[in-house]
Amino acid sequence: MTSISAPTRDSTRHVNPWIVVWLCFSVLSIVMSARQVVAIMTDDWTRTLGWSKTFISSGQSVALVMIAIVAPIAGNLADRYGARLMLTVGLLVVAAGLLIFAAYPIAALYIIGYGLVGGVGFATANMHLISTAVAKLFTEQRGLATGIANSGATAGQFITVPLVTAGLAYISWRWSILAVAVVCLVMAAVIWVALKPPAGADAGDKEALAEPQEALWTRLKFLLTNPTFHILYWSFFICGVTTTGAIETHFLPYAAFCGFPPVPASGVYGAVMAINLAGMFLAGWLTDRVNRPLLLGSIYIVRSFSFLVLMQVGTSYEMLILFAFIYGIFDYSTVPPTASLAASHLGLKIMGLAMGLISGGHALGGALGSFMGGYLFDLFARYTEMWWAAFGTAVLAGIMVFFLKEDRPVKRLIWAPAS
Repeated sequence: MTSISAPTRDSTRHVNPWIVVWLCFSVLSIVMSARQVVAIMTDDWTRTLGWSKTFISSGQSVALVMIAIVAPIAGNLADRYGARLMLTVGLLVVAAGLLIFAAYPIAALYIIGYGLVGGVGFATANMHLISTAVAKLFTEQRGLATGIANSGATAGQFITVPLVTAGLAYISWRWSILAVAVVCLVMAAVIWVALKPPAGADAGDKEALAEPQEALWTRLKFLLTNPTFHILYWSFFICGVTTTGAIETHFLPYAAFCGFPPVPASGVYGAVMAINLAGMFLAGWLTDRVNRPLLLGSIYIVRSFSFLVLMQVGTSYEMLILFAFIYGIFDYSTVPPTASLAASHLGLKIMGLAMGLISGGHALGGALGSFMGGYLFDLFARYTEMWWAAFGTAVLAGIMVFFLKEDRPVKRLIWAPAS
């Protein structure tokens, strides 16, 4: 199969690559914190607004479905217009969604503001766009750079989730959401200014604004008929079930169910994110050096064991810490090897579209896991069934990835799709 070529216009190439990495780190730290407000405020909304956990989980599911729909579109636009515009727009839309709901806290506007509008923003300023932007800036140390940039998703939660929880405890949930929205607005301005290309740079990039030589359908057909894409897509779908769906949405409610107060529970969740930060750095470093399918499959398999620990927590704070350690290392660490395999096996020129679709699969898995956790809890008044489902699907994802072949000769042109 011939190479897929899509002209790329990205102002980030005019900026020091490592500055872009740390700006992307900051963007993800803010956006992922905004996504976490549902998990933090579930119990408070149940008491004060009278909403069921099923309904609250449904709002998260709507946002994740919107991510699944919009992420491929945002990824395709990122291939053409670059990171500066897409990240700025994404942050502004996230802020708008949060402000809509905070201003008028009624059920319909929760779905519209957080679910629909917020979902569009989450899909636009997301890890797939970050991975694509970073991959196009690095040939050496690509895995490490991807790991650092995407670790913002965990670092932000490590810092801001306890802060938002404290705001919920001492002020109100509405003011906590407002603060997150303001930070999104400030970060949008920072990205727009910091990634602005030098004077005259845009004039030299006019040709890059042309339509891609291949039709969108041609690029989609290439991906949808590629076995590697399907393995990466469905394993990342399962990743969504076991991370966004199971833990990001239901860990704090589960800790409350076990009898842990909100602040200590959020502290443990913050520990998960801190350990996750180290796991992302390590996974990125290993991605540049070891067999990537073996690395990625092993991450899924070991992650599955953490759910066996979680089922044994009871009232033991020590077991909760043990879970945080095991799960934290192997949570977001799937991103660097997945992005690296997408770049080398599917093609760097269409990586935005590819990672957008794969990220959409993750969001759909997260939507399923989020809804399933709330539904199963309302049905059985416990989380055991959800943790068993997460265990089984994580094992399945690991087995799937082991069928991929490492294909990384020293001089391979990794921006050309495999034939």
